[in-house]
Amino acid sequence: MGTSGVRFLSLVKPFMFILPEVTSATKKIPVNEKMLWTSIVVFMYLVCCQIPLYGITNTKSSDPFYWMRVILASNKGTLMELGISPIVTSGLVMQLLAGSKIIDVDQGTKEDKTLFQGAQKLLGILITIAESVAYVLSGMYGDIKDLGAGNAILIICQLFTSGIIVICLDELLQKGYGIGSALSPFIATHHCE
Repeated sequence: MGTSGVRFLSLVKPFMFILPEVTSATKKIPVNEKMLWTSIVVFMYLVCCQIPLYGITNTKSSDPFYWMRVILASNKGTLMELGISPIVTSGLVMQLLAGSKIIDVDQGTKEDKTLFQGAQKLLGILITIAESVAYVLSGMYGDIKDLGAGNAILIICQLFTSGIIVICLDELLQKGYGIGSALSPFIATHHCE
């Protein structure tokens, strides 16, 4: 973008204080502790895969995302309905924008790197909200008239909260507490489930 005009990443600064964040590991974490944290994250994912969404009425219908569920590590009708799709989508969009120079990012500076990660997380949260609303409004859990406004809002809140949990679990492993990213263990665990 150059020096004339507002940089995209500077627009993210006001939202950085409301984003959930996992602090980076200050000391080197031993491998056995990293394995423990990775196991805890996978266990939390498995628990969320088994907890059904409260308030849904229609779970017997065909699943339009059946073939994508393995890739997105999602389970129909559970807290992991969205799976890793908000993280993957936000990462893909931000990398495409940065790679095509639509947004100006200098990954060599700590401030730009932090702002880029914050923008990616903010986009992931916005995608989580959009997907939650889209799932409910599309009738995936039953007709809106049958669900009622209260249940529809409750389902959206459940999906949003579980999406935030997935984003934080992924960040926990990426910040040095675990081995790699949470995306690969989530996909592998979902495939083995």
